[in-house]
Amino acid sequence: MGVLITIIIALFSLILGAILATTILRKFVDKKSQNILIEAEEKAEVIKKEKMLQAKEKFLQLKSEHEKLIQEKNIIIQKNENRIKQKEATLSQKMEEVQRKQNELNSVKDNLNNQLEILNKRQVELEKLHKNQVEKLEAIAELTANEAKEQLMEALRDEAKNDAMNMIKDIVDEAKITANQEAKKIVIESIQRTAVEQAIENSVSVFNLENDEVKGRIIGREGRNIRALEALTGVEIIIDDSPDAIIISGFDPVRREIARLSLHKLVTDGRIHPARIEEVVAKVKKQIEQEIIEIGKRTTIDLGILNMHHELIRMVGKMKYRSSYGQNLLQHSKEVANLCATMASELGLNPKLAKRAGLLHDIGKVPDNEPDLPHAILGMKMAEKFKEKPEVCNAIGSHHDEIEMESLIAPLVQVCDAISGARPGARREVVDAYINRLNKLEELALTYPGVIKTYAIQAGRELRVIVGADKMTDVEANQLSVDLSHKIQQEMTYPGQIKITVIRETRAISYAK
Repeated sequence: MGVLITIIIALFSLILGAILATTILRKFVDKKSQNILIEAEEKAEVIKKEKMLQAKEKFLQLKSEHEKLIQEKNIIIQKNENRIKQKEATLSQKMEEVQRKQNELNSVKDNLNNQLEILNKRQVELEKLHKNQVEKLEAIAELTANEAKEQLMEALRDEAKNDAMNMIKDIVDEAKITANQEAKKIVIESIQRTAVEQAIENSVSVFNLENDEVKGRIIGREGRNIRALEALTGVEIIIDDSPDAIIISGFDPVRREIARLSLHKLVTDGRIHPARIEEVVAKVKKQIEQEIIEIGKRTTIDLGILNMHHELIRMVGKMKYRSSYGQNLLQHSKEVANLCATMASELGLNPKLAKRAGLLHDIGKVPDNEPDLPHAILGMKMAEKFKEKPEVCNAIGSHHDEIEMESLIAPLVQVCDAISGARPGARREVVDAYINRLNKLEELALTYPGVIKTYAIQAGRELRVIVGADKMTDVEANQLSVDLSHKIQQEMTYPGQIKITVIRETRAISYAK
């Protein structure tokens, strides 16, 4: 029983202690909460004050900016108002000036009208005075004014005839003295006129194949073979639907030849891949370069030209792969060289110098680069660079009249260049240009009255004109041929010469029954 009471007392003590601890803890929590609330309120009050201060500062800043903006706008408005006032003042001054000038013009106009009236009156008086004096002179000379005028004109006509006869006599005497020299000059100018420029250049080569299956191997996987070949040779290779053929396109004939030979070796060998293409193109380039030098040396030896710079010899060799108006440039240059030597010998000039200038006259058509210069000027600069004689350089530069001729060899080169290009068959013409030239020839003749039919024959070297016998006399037919020749020379360009034949035919027809 005592133990139970002790246990109960202990339990009661524990319960009381727990209640007391709970009460103390609740008081502590309540006090802590109150402190936290007080601190939070104080912090909120501080933050509120700070925000109020910031808002006030922001308001003041915006207010000052707004006032500043308004002030700037007011200044601008004031400036515009001042400018408008100045313009109004200037406009008013100009209006006053215009009004003043208008008044001055009106006064000047009135003065001019008055002076015009005075002049009209004086003119009438002068006419009367002139008429009276003419009547007095007619009475004194016993001739009318028309008769005196006719006598004066007759005297002047006789004097002019005498002066003209004397002048003609002087001109004829002078012409007899200079006839030979003038004749040579006319002949040279006539030959020079035949050097016609016709731009027809080869820019395409065709490579023939045994069958179309090779085209796929040349193109390669994803086009790598053809891209490698184009990059190494510098040409464009066109593979289209053309049967058994590939087109090699490029303005440089040496590059086209390298591409053609490389393709030939690759197709013959059968191994076509980028590494093999690079190897073959390098070998072909070396082979072509050696061949060019050999051709240049052989050409200079055949023509008997010595002591020429090796670069000029290489340029001469490159001419083999270049055509001019469809004519092989090397063959053309050799022809010009031989013609120049022949003409120089006949004229007593230096044939070796003339032959040298003739061979090198088109050297500017085969440069290693492509400057923006005419080929004659470029050739002259190249010749000067490699120490050719001044006569040769001038002949090269002046053979198309880009510069003035300074020696007798220069016109020889120009003439021989024209002769080589103008001979029949030397140069190829495009079919359309050829047909247009023939049509224009016939149309020129048909513009004359009395012409019935026209025929351009002998590849445009002769024009036959049929005229009506009842519409034109023999003398008029002769004059027509002369007029046609002059008109063709003025309006057309053509190689060589054109013969104009005017036919006036009379036919008498009868029948035996």
